[in-house]
Amino acid sequence: MNGQQQSMLLQSASSFPPPKGTKLSYGTAGFRADASILQSTVFRIGILAALRSLKTGGAVIGLMITASHNKVSDNGVKIADPSGGMLTQDWEPFADSIANAPDPESLIQLINEFATKENIPLDGAKAATVLLGRDTRPSGESLVNAAKQGICSVVGAVATDMGILTTPQLHWMVRARNKGLKASELDYFEQLSSSFRCLIDLIPKKSGGDNNNNPIGKLIVDCANGVGGQKLQVLKEKLNGLLHLEIRNSGESGGILNEGVGADYVQKEKVPPQGFGSADVGIRCASLDGDADRLVYFSVISSNGKNKINLVDGDKILSLFALFIKDQLSILLSSVKNDEYQPRVGVVQTAYANGASTKYLGQLGLEVIFTPTGVKYLHGKAEEYDIGIYFEANGHGTILFSDRFLNWLEEDRKNEPSSTAKEKQNAVKRLWAVSRLINQAVGDALSGLLLVEAILQHMGWSVDKWNQLYHDLPSRQLKVKVADRSAVVTTYAETSVVKPPGIQEAINATTEKYPQGRCFVRPSGTEDVVRVYAEASTQEAADELAASVAKLVDQFLGLPASS
Repeated sequence: MNGQQQSMLLQSASSFPPPKGTKLSYGTAGFRADASILQSTVFRIGILAALRSLKTGGAVIGLMITASHNKVSDNGVKIADPSGGMLTQDWEPFADSIANAPDPESLIQLINEFATKENIPLDGAKAATVLLGRDTRPSGESLVNAAKQGICSVVGAVATDMGILTTPQLHWMVRARNKGLKASELDYFEQLSSSFRCLIDLIPKKSGGDNNNNPIGKLIVDCANGVGGQKLQVLKEKLNGLLHLEIRNSGESGGILNEGVGADYVQKEKVPPQGFGSADVGIRCASLDGDADRLVYFSVISSNGKNKINLVDGDKILSLFALFIKDQLSILLSSVKNDEYQPRVGVVQTAYANGASTKYLGQLGLEVIFTPTGVKYLHGKAEEYDIGIYFEANGHGTILFSDRFLNWLEEDRKNEPSSTAKEKQNAVKRLWAVSRLINQAVGDALSGLLLVEAILQHMGWSVDKWNQLYHDLPSRQLKVKVADRSAVVTTYAETSVVKPPGIQEAINATTEKYPQGRCFVRPSGTEDVVRVYAEASTQEAADELAASVAKLVDQFLGLPASS
Protein backbone atom coordinates (compact mmCIF):
# COMPACT_ATOMS: atom_id res chain seq x y z
CA MET A 1 0.00 0.00 0.00
CA ASN A 2 1.53 3.30 -1.06
CA GLY A 3 1.45 6.53 0.92
CA GLN A 4 -1.40 8.10 -1.03
CA GLN A 5 -3.63 5.07 -0.50
CA GLN A 6 -2.83 4.88 3.21
CA SER A 7 -3.55 8.59 3.67
CA MET A 8 -6.91 8.35 1.88
CA LEU A 9 -8.02 5.38 3.97
CA LEU A 10 -6.86 6.93 7.24
CA GLN A 11 -8.60 10.22 6.56
CA SER A 12 -11.94 8.72 5.55
CA ALA A 13 -11.95 5.97 8.20
CA SER A 14 -11.56 8.59 10.94
CA SER A 15 -15.01 9.91 10.01
CA PHE A 16 -16.66 6.52 10.67
CA PRO A 17 -15.73 5.27 14.16
CA PRO A 18 -17.16 1.82 14.95
CA PRO A 19 -19.87 1.57 17.66
CA LYS A 20 -18.49 0.49 21.00
CA GLY A 21 -19.46 -2.85 22.48
CA THR A 22 -20.91 -4.19 19.23
CA LYS A 23 -19.61 -7.13 17.22
CA LEU A 24 -21.19 -7.91 13.86
CA SER A 25 -20.75 -10.94 11.60
CA TYR A 26 -21.30 -11.45 7.88
CA GLY A 27 -23.91 -14.17 7.44
CA THR A 28 -25.76 -15.43 4.37
CA ALA A 29 -27.55 -12.09 4.20
CA GLY A 30 -24.51 -9.93 5.01
CA PHE A 31 -24.52 -7.62 8.01
CA ARG A 32 -27.83 -6.69 9.60
CA ALA A 33 -28.48 -4.58 12.69
CA ASP A 34 -30.26 -1.49 13.91
CA ALA A 35 -29.57 1.14 11.25
CA SER A 36 -28.23 3.58 13.84
CA ILE A 37 -25.05 1.53 14.39
CA LEU A 38 -24.28 0.58 10.78
CA GLN A 39 -22.47 3.65 9.36
CA SER A 40 -18.98 2.34 10.15
CA THR A 41 -19.76 -1.18 8.95
CA VAL A 42 -21.22 0.00 5.65
CA PHE A 43 -18.26 2.33 5.07
CA ARG A 44 -15.85 -0.56 5.58
CA ILE A 45 -17.84 -2.93 3.37
CA GLY A 46 -17.61 -0.26 0.69
CA ILE A 47 -13.83 -0.68 0.93
CA LEU A 48 -14.24 -4.46 0.70
CA ALA A 49 -16.41 -4.12 -2.41
CA ALA A 50 -13.73 -2.03 -4.13
CA LEU A 51 -11.05 -4.55 -3.16
CA ARG A 52 -13.21 -7.38 -4.47
CA SER A 53 -13.51 -5.60 -7.83
CA LEU A 54 -9.72 -5.16 -7.98
CA LYS A 55 -9.20 -8.81 -7.03
CA THR A 56 -11.48 -9.97 -9.87
CA GLY A 57 -9.66 -7.93 -12.50
CA GLY A 58 -11.95 -4.93 -12.42
CA ALA A 59 -15.21 -6.89 -12.61
CA VAL A 60 -18.35 -5.07 -11.50
CA ILE A 61 -19.32 -5.75 -7.87
CA GLY A 62 -22.68 -4.95 -6.25
CA LEU A 63 -23.34 -3.45 -2.83
CA MET A 64 -26.94 -3.55 -1.60
CA ILE A 65 -28.31 -1.67 1.41
CA THR A 66 -31.28 -3.65 2.76
CA ALA A 67 -32.49 -5.67 5.71
CA SER A 68 -35.03 -7.59 3.62
CA HIS A 69 -37.89 -8.80 5.84
CA ASN A 70 -36.53 -7.23 9.06
CA LYS A 71 -38.35 -4.37 10.80
CA VAL A 72 -38.07 -0.89 9.30
CA SER A 73 -35.61 0.41 11.94
CA ASP A 74 -33.08 -2.23 10.90
CA ASN A 75 -30.86 -2.10 7.86
CA GLY A 76 -28.00 -4.09 6.39
CA VAL A 77 -25.38 -4.40 3.71
CA LYS A 78 -24.36 -7.26 1.45
CA ILE A 79 -22.11 -7.82 -1.54
CA ALA A 80 -22.93 -9.28 -4.95
CA ASP A 81 -20.00 -11.07 -6.61
CA PRO A 82 -19.29 -10.79 -10.39
CA SER A 83 -21.66 -13.70 -11.13
CA GLY A 84 -24.46 -11.77 -9.45
CA GLY A 85 -24.46 -14.31 -6.62
CA MET A 86 -23.45 -13.92 -3.00
CA LEU A 87 -19.99 -12.82 -1.88
CA THR A 88 -17.62 -15.77 -1.97
CA GLN A 89 -17.44 -17.45 1.43
CA ASP A 90 -13.64 -17.14 1.37
CA TRP A 91 -13.99 -13.40 1.94
CA GLU A 92 -16.49 -13.56 4.81
CA PRO A 93 -13.77 -13.77 7.55
CA PHE A 94 -12.15 -10.65 6.09
CA ALA A 95 -15.53 -8.89 6.13
CA ASP A 96 -15.91 -9.80 9.80
CA SER A 97 -12.42 -8.63 10.71
CA ILE A 98 -12.60 -5.20 9.06
CA ALA A 99 -16.14 -4.56 10.30
CA ASN A 100 -14.95 -5.09 13.87
CA ALA A 101 -11.52 -3.40 13.68
CA PRO A 102 -11.43 -1.07 16.72
CA ASP A 103 -9.72 1.94 15.10
CA PRO A 104 -8.50 3.30 11.72
CA GLU A 105 -4.94 2.09 12.26
CA SER A 106 -6.08 -1.49 12.90
CA LEU A 107 -8.38 -1.29 9.87
CA ILE A 108 -5.58 -0.15 7.56
CA GLN A 109 -3.26 -2.87 8.86
CA LEU A 110 -5.91 -5.54 8.14
CA ILE A 111 -6.52 -4.17 4.65
CA ASN A 112 -2.81 -4.03 3.88
CA GLU A 113 -2.20 -7.59 5.10
CA PHE A 114 -5.19 -8.94 3.17
CA ALA A 115 -4.29 -7.08 -0.03
CA THR A 116 -0.73 -8.41 0.17
CA LYS A 117 -1.90 -11.98 0.75
CA GLU A 118 -4.47 -11.81 -2.07
CA ASN A 119 -2.15 -9.90 -4.44
CA ILE A 120 -4.62 -7.03 -4.78
CA PRO A 121 -3.08 -3.91 -6.39
CA LEU A 122 -3.54 -0.76 -4.30
CA ASP A 123 -1.51 1.63 -6.43
CA GLY A 124 -4.31 2.97 -8.66
CA ALA A 125 -3.00 1.13 -11.72
CA LYS A 126 -6.30 -0.76 -12.06
CA ALA A 127 -9.89 0.50 -11.90
CA ALA A 128 -12.63 -0.89 -9.66
CA THR A 129 -16.39 -0.55 -10.23
CA VAL A 130 -19.13 -0.96 -7.63
CA LEU A 131 -22.88 -0.62 -8.27
CA LEU A 132 -24.92 0.57 -5.28
CA GLY A 133 -28.58 -0.04 -4.54
CA ARG A 134 -30.92 0.47 -1.60
CA ASP A 135 -34.48 -0.38 -0.63
CA THR A 136 -37.08 2.10 0.65
CA ARG A 137 -35.93 2.28 4.29
CA PRO A 138 -35.49 5.85 5.57
CA SER A 139 -31.93 5.01 6.67
CA GLY A 140 -30.89 3.83 3.21
CA GLU A 141 -29.70 7.09 1.70
CA SER A 142 -27.23 7.94 4.49
CA LEU A 143 -25.87 4.39 4.47
CA VAL A 144 -25.37 4.52 0.70
CA ASN A 145 -23.35 7.70 1.23
CA ALA A 146 -21.20 5.90 3.79
CA ALA A 147 -20.65 3.06 1.30
CA LYS A 148 -19.66 5.56 -1.41
CA GLN A 149 -17.04 7.09 0.86
CA GLY A 150 -15.65 3.65 1.60
CA ILE A 151 -15.47 2.73 -2.08
CA CYS A 152 -13.93 6.05 -3.12
CA SER A 153 -11.26 5.81 -0.42
CA VAL A 154 -9.67 3.06 -2.56
CA VAL A 155 -7.54 4.58 -5.32
CA GLY A 156 -9.09 3.94 -8.74
CA ALA A 157 -12.48 2.80 -7.43
CA VAL A 158 -15.73 4.24 -8.80
CA ALA A 159 -19.13 4.00 -7.08
CA THR A 160 -22.27 4.16 -9.24
CA ASP A 161 -25.50 4.77 -7.33
CA MET A 162 -28.35 2.91 -9.07
CA GLY A 163 -30.94 4.34 -6.67
CA ILE A 164 -33.86 2.50 -5.08
CA LEU A 165 -33.98 -1.10 -6.29
CA THR A 166 -35.14 -4.53 -5.25
CA THR A 167 -32.21 -6.65 -4.08
CA PRO A 168 -32.63 -9.04 -7.07
CA GLN A 169 -32.51 -6.13 -9.51
CA LEU A 170 -29.05 -5.12 -8.27
CA HIS A 171 -27.81 -8.73 -8.47
CA TRP A 172 -29.26 -9.00 -12.00
CA MET A 173 -27.50 -5.80 -13.07
CA VAL A 174 -24.14 -6.98 -11.73
CA ARG A 175 -24.45 -10.30 -13.57
CA ALA A 176 -25.54 -8.62 -16.80
CA ARG A 177 -22.77 -5.98 -16.71
CA ASN A 178 -20.11 -8.66 -16.25
CA LYS A 179 -21.53 -10.62 -19.19
CA GLY A 180 -21.32 -7.52 -21.40
CA LEU A 181 -25.12 -7.27 -21.63
CA LYS A 182 -27.49 -4.35 -21.27
CA ALA A 183 -27.94 -3.83 -17.56
CA SER A 184 -30.16 -0.83 -16.76
CA GLU A 185 -33.36 -1.08 -14.74
CA LEU A 186 -35.31 -0.54 -17.95
CA ASP A 187 -33.46 -3.50 -19.51
CA TYR A 188 -34.50 -5.63 -16.51
CA PHE A 189 -38.17 -4.77 -17.00
CA GLU A 190 -37.96 -5.27 -20.77
CA GLN A 191 -36.39 -8.70 -20.41
CA LEU A 192 -38.93 -9.89 -17.85
CA SER A 193 -41.96 -8.58 -19.70
CA SER A 194 -40.89 -9.85 -23.15
CA SER A 195 -40.02 -13.30 -21.76
CA PHE A 196 -43.37 -13.53 -19.98
CA ARG A 197 -45.15 -12.49 -23.17
CA CYS A 198 -43.30 -15.20 -25.08
CA LEU A 199 -44.42 -17.88 -22.61
CA ILE A 200 -48.03 -16.68 -22.80
CA ASP A 201 -47.94 -16.72 -26.60
CA LEU A 202 -46.72 -20.33 -26.50
CA ILE A 203 -49.63 -21.61 -24.37
CA PRO A 204 -51.46 -24.41 -26.20
CA LYS A 205 -54.95 -23.21 -27.08
CA LYS A 206 -56.58 -26.27 -25.50
CA SER A 207 -55.17 -25.54 -22.03
CA GLY A 208 -54.96 -21.76 -22.11
CA GLY A 209 -58.12 -20.76 -23.94
CA ASP A 210 -57.79 -17.27 -25.36
CA ASN A 211 -54.12 -16.58 -24.69
CA ASN A 212 -54.79 -12.84 -24.53
CA ASN A 213 -57.42 -13.27 -21.81
CA ASN A 214 -56.05 -14.78 -18.60
CA PRO A 215 -58.31 -17.81 -17.90
CA ILE A 216 -57.36 -18.08 -14.22
CA GLY A 217 -58.52 -14.68 -13.00
CA LYS A 218 -57.08 -11.86 -10.97
CA LEU A 219 -53.91 -11.95 -8.87
CA ILE A 220 -53.68 -9.72 -5.77
CA VAL A 221 -50.12 -9.03 -4.56
CA ASP A 222 -49.14 -7.92 -1.05
CA CYS A 223 -45.90 -5.94 -1.48
CA ALA A 224 -44.94 -5.72 2.23
CA ASN A 225 -45.04 -1.89 2.06
CA GLY A 226 -41.61 -2.19 0.49
CA VAL A 227 -39.73 -1.55 -2.72
CA GLY A 228 -41.56 -4.33 -4.55
CA GLY A 229 -44.72 -2.23 -4.77
CA GLN A 230 -43.31 0.52 -6.96
CA LYS A 231 -41.34 -1.93 -9.10
CA LEU A 232 -44.32 -4.23 -9.63
CA GLN A 233 -46.34 -1.21 -10.76
CA VAL A 234 -43.77 -0.52 -13.48
CA LEU A 235 -43.84 -4.18 -14.52
CA LYS A 236 -47.63 -4.16 -14.60
CA GLU A 237 -47.57 -1.22 -17.02
CA LYS A 238 -44.99 -2.99 -19.19
CA LEU A 239 -47.24 -6.05 -19.41
CA ASN A 240 -50.01 -3.85 -20.83
CA GLY A 241 -52.95 -5.89 -19.54
CA LEU A 242 -51.36 -9.30 -20.11
CA LEU A 243 -51.75 -10.05 -16.39
CA HIS A 244 -54.80 -9.07 -14.32
CA LEU A 245 -52.89 -7.66 -11.36
CA GLU A 246 -53.95 -5.75 -8.23
CA ILE A 247 -51.21 -4.28 -6.04
CA ARG A 248 -51.74 -3.87 -2.28
CA ASN A 249 -49.51 -2.75 0.59
CA SER A 250 -47.33 -0.84 -1.84
CA GLY A 251 -46.06 1.49 0.89
CA GLU A 252 -47.66 4.53 -0.69
CA SER A 253 -50.64 4.72 1.69
CA GLY A 254 -48.71 4.89 4.96
CA GLY A 255 -48.28 1.21 5.79
CA ILE A 256 -45.17 0.19 7.74
CA LEU A 257 -42.55 -1.95 6.03
CA ASN A 258 -42.87 -5.65 6.97
CA GLU A 259 -45.32 -4.97 9.80
CA GLY A 260 -48.17 -7.47 9.55
CA VAL A 261 -47.44 -7.85 5.84
CA GLY A 262 -45.02 -9.59 3.49
CA ALA A 263 -43.91 -13.08 2.55
CA ASP A 264 -42.05 -13.76 5.81
CA TYR A 265 -45.10 -12.82 7.91
CA VAL A 266 -47.55 -14.82 5.78
CA GLN A 267 -45.30 -17.89 5.59
CA LYS A 268 -44.51 -18.04 9.30
CA GLU A 269 -47.83 -16.90 10.79
CA LYS A 270 -50.04 -18.57 8.17
CA VAL A 271 -52.56 -15.72 8.27
CA PRO A 272 -53.58 -13.12 5.66
CA PRO A 273 -51.51 -9.94 5.55
CA GLN A 274 -53.06 -6.62 6.52
CA GLY A 275 -55.51 -5.39 3.92
CA PHE A 276 -56.74 -8.87 3.00
CA GLY A 277 -60.06 -10.28 4.22
CA SER A 278 -63.27 -12.09 3.43
CA ALA A 279 -63.78 -10.13 0.18
CA ASP A 280 -60.69 -11.89 -1.19
CA VAL A 281 -61.93 -15.45 -0.64
CA GLY A 282 -61.50 -17.44 -3.85
CA ILE A 283 -59.00 -15.00 -5.40
CA ARG A 284 -55.36 -15.93 -6.07
CA CYS A 285 -53.02 -13.95 -3.80
CA ALA A 286 -49.25 -13.59 -3.39
CA SER A 287 -46.86 -11.87 -0.98
CA LEU A 288 -43.40 -10.40 -1.57
CA ASP A 289 -40.99 -9.55 1.24
CA GLY A 290 -39.52 -6.12 1.96
CA ASP A 291 -36.79 -6.21 -0.70
CA ALA A 292 -38.70 -8.49 -3.10
CA ASP A 293 -36.44 -11.53 -3.09
CA ARG A 294 -39.00 -13.87 -1.50
CA LEU A 295 -42.38 -14.97 -2.84
CA VAL A 296 -45.23 -17.06 -1.46
CA TYR A 297 -48.76 -17.58 -2.72
CA PHE A 298 -51.93 -18.07 -0.68
CA SER A 299 -55.70 -18.10 -0.86
CA VAL A 300 -57.92 -16.59 1.82
CA ILE A 301 -60.44 -18.89 3.50
CA SER A 302 -63.14 -18.04 6.06
CA SER A 303 -63.57 -20.39 8.98
CA ASN A 304 -65.88 -19.72 11.95
CA GLY A 305 -65.88 -16.02 11.22
CA LYS A 306 -62.07 -15.81 11.08
CA ASN A 307 -59.92 -15.31 8.01
CA LYS A 308 -57.21 -17.90 7.49
CA ILE A 309 -55.14 -18.93 4.49
CA ASN A 310 -54.15 -21.92 2.45
CA LEU A 311 -50.42 -21.28 2.06
CA VAL A 312 -48.53 -22.15 -1.13
CA ASP A 313 -44.91 -21.83 -0.03
CA GLY A 314 -41.50 -22.08 -1.65
CA ASP A 315 -41.66 -25.89 -1.72
CA LYS A 316 -44.80 -25.74 -3.85
CA ILE A 317 -43.28 -23.07 -6.12
CA LEU A 318 -40.24 -25.30 -6.60
CA SER A 319 -42.49 -28.27 -7.39
CA LEU A 320 -44.46 -26.27 -9.97
CA PHE A 321 -41.26 -25.12 -11.69
CA ALA A 322 -39.77 -28.62 -11.61
CA LEU A 323 -42.91 -30.16 -13.10
CA PHE A 324 -43.03 -27.63 -15.95
CA ILE A 325 -39.35 -27.97 -16.80
CA LYS A 326 -39.56 -31.77 -16.67
CA ASP A 327 -42.55 -31.69 -19.06
CA GLN A 328 -40.74 -29.43 -21.55
CA LEU A 329 -37.56 -31.51 -21.38
CA SER A 330 -39.58 -34.68 -21.97
CA ILE A 331 -40.92 -33.17 -25.20
CA LEU A 332 -37.49 -31.95 -26.21
CA LEU A 333 -35.69 -35.21 -25.49
CA SER A 334 -38.29 -37.58 -26.93
CA SER A 335 -36.26 -37.99 -30.12
CA VAL A 336 -32.78 -37.76 -28.55
CA LYS A 337 -30.71 -40.94 -28.60
CA ASN A 338 -29.16 -42.27 -25.40
CA ASP A 339 -25.63 -41.47 -26.55
CA GLU A 340 -26.52 -37.81 -27.22
CA TYR A 341 -26.43 -34.93 -24.74
CA GLN A 342 -28.80 -35.54 -21.82
CA PRO A 343 -29.13 -32.48 -19.55
CA ARG A 344 -28.77 -33.21 -15.83
CA VAL A 345 -31.54 -31.72 -13.70
CA GLY A 346 -31.02 -31.32 -9.98
CA VAL A 347 -33.48 -30.11 -7.35
CA VAL A 348 -31.80 -28.67 -4.26
CA GLN A 349 -33.53 -28.43 -0.87
CA THR A 350 -32.65 -27.97 2.78
CA ALA A 351 -33.83 -30.10 5.69
CA TYR A 352 -36.61 -27.54 6.26
CA ALA A 353 -38.32 -28.61 3.04
CA ASN A 354 -41.54 -30.42 3.86
CA GLY A 355 -41.08 -34.18 3.51
CA ALA A 356 -44.14 -34.40 1.26
CA SER A 357 -42.49 -32.09 -1.28
CA THR A 358 -39.34 -34.21 -1.36
CA LYS A 359 -41.43 -37.34 -1.89
CA TYR A 360 -43.38 -35.66 -4.71
CA LEU A 361 -40.21 -34.53 -6.50
CA GLY A 362 -38.82 -38.05 -6.22
CA GLN A 363 -42.00 -39.43 -7.79
CA LEU A 364 -41.39 -37.10 -10.75
CA GLY A 365 -38.11 -38.95 -11.24
CA LEU A 366 -35.99 -35.92 -10.34
CA GLU A 367 -32.71 -36.00 -8.47
CA VAL A 368 -33.16 -34.28 -5.08
CA ILE A 369 -30.08 -33.09 -3.16
CA PHE A 370 -29.87 -31.56 0.31
CA THR A 371 -27.54 -28.82 1.52
CA PRO A 372 -27.14 -26.94 4.80
CA THR A 373 -29.53 -24.04 5.35
CA GLY A 374 -28.56 -20.88 3.49
CA VAL A 375 -28.83 -19.59 -0.07
CA LYS A 376 -25.06 -19.70 -0.58
CA TYR A 377 -25.13 -23.50 -0.13
CA LEU A 378 -28.24 -24.05 -2.28
CA HIS A 379 -27.00 -21.83 -5.10
CA GLY A 380 -23.56 -23.43 -5.14
CA LYS A 381 -24.99 -26.94 -5.41
CA ALA A 382 -27.50 -25.92 -8.11
CA GLU A 383 -24.62 -24.63 -10.24
CA GLU A 384 -23.35 -28.21 -10.57
CA TYR A 385 -26.26 -29.17 -12.85
CA ASP A 386 -27.34 -28.28 -16.38
CA ILE A 387 -30.59 -27.15 -14.82
CA GLY A 388 -30.45 -26.57 -11.06
CA ILE A 389 -33.67 -25.64 -9.24
CA TYR A 390 -33.62 -24.54 -5.63
CA PHE A 391 -36.12 -23.00 -3.24
CA GLU A 392 -36.44 -22.63 0.47
CA ALA A 393 -39.86 -22.96 2.07
CA ASN A 394 -39.64 -19.23 2.91
CA GLY A 395 -40.02 -18.42 -0.78
CA HIS A 396 -36.45 -17.64 -1.78
CA GLY A 397 -35.12 -19.54 -4.78
CA THR A 398 -34.48 -19.63 -8.49
CA ILE A 399 -33.49 -21.79 -11.46
CA LEU A 400 -29.96 -21.94 -12.88
CA PHE A 401 -29.16 -22.95 -16.46
CA SER A 402 -25.64 -23.94 -17.46
CA ASP A 403 -23.92 -22.33 -20.44
CA ARG A 404 -23.68 -25.75 -22.05
CA PHE A 405 -27.44 -26.26 -21.82
CA LEU A 406 -28.21 -22.76 -23.11
CA ASN A 407 -25.82 -23.22 -26.05
CA TRP A 408 -27.53 -26.52 -26.83
CA LEU A 409 -30.94 -24.80 -26.70
CA GLU A 410 -29.68 -21.98 -28.90
CA GLU A 411 -28.63 -24.44 -31.59
CA ASP A 412 -32.13 -25.92 -31.55
CA ARG A 413 -33.72 -22.47 -31.60
CA LYS A 414 -31.88 -21.59 -34.81
CA ASN A 415 -33.41 -24.53 -36.65
CA GLU A 416 -36.54 -23.72 -38.60
CA PRO A 417 -39.49 -25.67 -37.14
CA SER A 418 -41.05 -28.26 -39.42
CA SER A 419 -44.69 -29.21 -38.99
CA THR A 420 -43.70 -32.52 -37.41
CA ALA A 421 -41.33 -30.88 -34.93
CA LYS A 422 -43.52 -27.90 -33.95
CA GLU A 423 -44.14 -29.01 -30.37
CA LYS A 424 -40.44 -29.73 -29.88
CA GLN A 425 -39.59 -26.26 -31.12
CA ASN A 426 -42.19 -24.78 -28.79
CA ALA A 427 -40.59 -26.64 -25.87
CA VAL A 428 -37.21 -25.17 -26.86
CA LYS A 429 -38.72 -21.68 -26.99
CA ARG A 430 -40.41 -22.13 -23.62
CA LEU A 431 -37.21 -23.25 -21.90
CA TRP A 432 -35.31 -20.40 -23.52
CA ALA A 433 -37.95 -17.93 -22.31
CA VAL A 434 -37.77 -19.39 -18.79
CA SER A 435 -34.00 -18.89 -18.76
CA ARG A 436 -34.56 -15.23 -19.66
CA LEU A 437 -37.49 -14.66 -17.30
CA ILE A 438 -36.08 -16.22 -14.14
CA ASN A 439 -33.34 -14.27 -12.36
CA GLN A 440 -30.34 -16.60 -12.47
CA ALA A 441 -28.30 -14.40 -10.14
CA VAL A 442 -30.50 -14.78 -7.07
CA GLY A 443 -34.05 -15.42 -5.89
CA ASP A 444 -36.34 -12.74 -7.32
CA ALA A 445 -39.98 -12.39 -6.29
CA LEU A 446 -40.95 -10.39 -9.40
CA SER A 447 -39.47 -12.78 -11.96
CA GLY A 448 -40.64 -15.77 -9.93
CA LEU A 449 -44.17 -14.39 -9.79
CA LEU A 450 -44.29 -13.99 -13.57
CA LEU A 451 -43.02 -17.53 -14.09
CA VAL A 452 -45.65 -18.93 -11.70
CA GLU A 453 -48.35 -17.00 -13.54
CA ALA A 454 -47.15 -18.18 -16.96
CA ILE A 455 -47.09 -21.83 -15.84
CA LEU A 456 -50.51 -21.65 -14.16
CA GLN A 457 -51.95 -20.22 -17.38
CA HIS A 458 -50.16 -22.90 -19.40
CA MET A 459 -51.65 -25.61 -17.18
CA GLY A 460 -55.02 -23.89 -16.84
CA TRP A 461 -54.70 -24.32 -13.06
CA SER A 462 -56.21 -22.36 -10.20
CA VAL A 463 -54.12 -21.79 -7.07
CA ASP A 464 -56.19 -24.48 -5.34
CA LYS A 465 -55.43 -27.07 -8.03
CA TRP A 466 -51.74 -26.16 -7.77
CA ASN A 467 -51.93 -26.61 -4.01
CA GLN A 468 -53.22 -30.16 -4.55
CA LEU A 469 -49.92 -31.35 -6.08
CA TYR A 470 -49.27 -32.88 -2.67
CA HIS A 471 -50.40 -32.34 0.92
CA ASP A 472 -47.84 -30.99 3.36
CA LEU A 473 -47.08 -33.04 6.42
CA PRO A 474 -47.94 -31.09 9.59
CA SER A 475 -44.83 -29.49 11.07
CA ARG A 476 -43.65 -27.44 14.03
CA GLN A 477 -40.57 -25.30 14.64
CA LEU A 478 -39.27 -24.38 18.10
CA LYS A 479 -36.25 -22.59 19.51
CA VAL A 480 -34.25 -23.72 22.55
CA LYS A 481 -32.02 -21.18 24.31
CA VAL A 482 -28.52 -22.48 24.96
CA ALA A 483 -25.37 -21.08 26.52
CA ASP A 484 -23.23 -21.76 23.46
CA ARG A 485 -24.71 -22.75 20.10
CA SER A 486 -21.29 -23.90 18.87
CA ALA A 487 -21.60 -26.87 21.23
CA VAL A 488 -23.97 -28.38 18.67
CA VAL A 489 -22.20 -29.79 15.60
CA THR A 490 -24.21 -31.30 12.74
CA THR A 491 -23.55 -33.32 9.61
CA TYR A 492 -25.49 -34.66 6.58
CA ALA A 493 -26.86 -31.23 5.59
CA GLU A 494 -27.67 -30.43 9.22
CA THR A 495 -29.98 -33.42 9.66
CA SER A 496 -27.81 -35.34 12.15
CA VAL A 497 -26.04 -34.18 15.33
CA VAL A 498 -22.44 -35.25 15.90
CA LYS A 499 -21.91 -33.31 19.14
CA PRO A 500 -22.84 -33.47 21.96
CA PRO A 501 -22.58 -37.27 21.87
CA GLY A 502 -25.74 -39.22 22.54
CA ILE A 503 -28.30 -36.60 21.61
CA GLN A 504 -28.88 -37.89 18.06
CA GLU A 505 -29.62 -41.38 19.36
CA ALA A 506 -32.14 -39.88 21.79
CA ILE A 507 -33.75 -37.83 18.98
CA ASN A 508 -33.99 -40.97 16.80
CA ALA A 509 -35.65 -42.96 19.59
CA THR A 510 -38.21 -40.21 20.18
CA THR A 511 -38.94 -39.68 16.49
CA GLU A 512 -39.64 -43.38 15.92
CA LYS A 513 -42.69 -43.12 18.21
CA TYR A 514 -44.57 -40.95 15.72
CA PRO A 515 -46.06 -42.07 12.36
CA GLN A 516 -44.25 -40.29 9.49
CA GLY A 517 -42.09 -38.64 12.11
CA ARG A 518 -39.04 -36.61 11.08
CA CYS A 519 -37.07 -34.31 13.33
CA PHE A 520 -33.73 -32.53 13.34
CA VAL A 521 -31.99 -29.85 15.37
CA ARG A 522 -29.42 -27.29 14.25
CA PRO A 523 -27.66 -24.33 15.84
CA SER A 524 -28.81 -20.88 14.77
CA GLY A 525 -26.39 -18.91 12.63
CA THR A 526 -27.14 -15.64 14.43
CA GLU A 527 -28.11 -16.24 18.08
CA ASP A 528 -27.47 -18.67 20.93
CA VAL A 529 -30.43 -20.92 20.24
CA VAL A 530 -30.86 -24.39 18.79
CA ARG A 531 -33.67 -24.69 16.27
CA VAL A 532 -35.95 -27.74 16.35
CA TYR A 533 -37.93 -28.85 13.30
CA ALA A 534 -40.45 -31.71 13.50
CA GLU A 535 -42.92 -33.36 11.12
CA ALA A 536 -45.51 -36.07 11.74
CA SER A 537 -48.80 -37.40 10.37
CA THR A 538 -50.93 -35.01 12.47
CA GLN A 539 -50.40 -31.51 13.84
CA GLU A 540 -50.79 -32.76 17.40
CA ALA A 541 -48.09 -35.38 16.83
CA ALA A 542 -45.75 -32.82 15.20
CA ASP A 543 -46.23 -30.49 18.17
CA GLU A 544 -45.54 -33.30 20.64
CA LEU A 545 -42.45 -34.46 18.77
CA ALA A 546 -41.02 -30.92 18.62
CA ALA A 547 -41.67 -30.35 22.31
CA SER A 548 -40.11 -33.70 23.28
CA VAL A 549 -36.96 -33.02 21.26
CA ALA A 550 -36.76 -29.48 22.66
CA LYS A 551 -36.64 -31.05 26.13
CA LEU A 552 -33.82 -33.34 24.98
CA VAL A 553 -31.83 -30.34 23.78
CA ASP A 554 -32.42 -28.70 27.17
CA GLN A 555 -31.24 -31.83 28.98
CA PHE A 556 -28.04 -32.04 26.95
CA LEU A 557 -27.24 -28.31 26.85
CA GLY A 558 -28.71 -26.96 30.07
CA LEU A 559 -31.07 -24.02 29.45
CA PRO A 560 -34.91 -24.02 29.34
CA ALA A 561 -36.77 -24.31 26.05
CA SER A 562 -38.84 -21.51 24.59
CA SER A 563 -41.04 -21.58 21.54
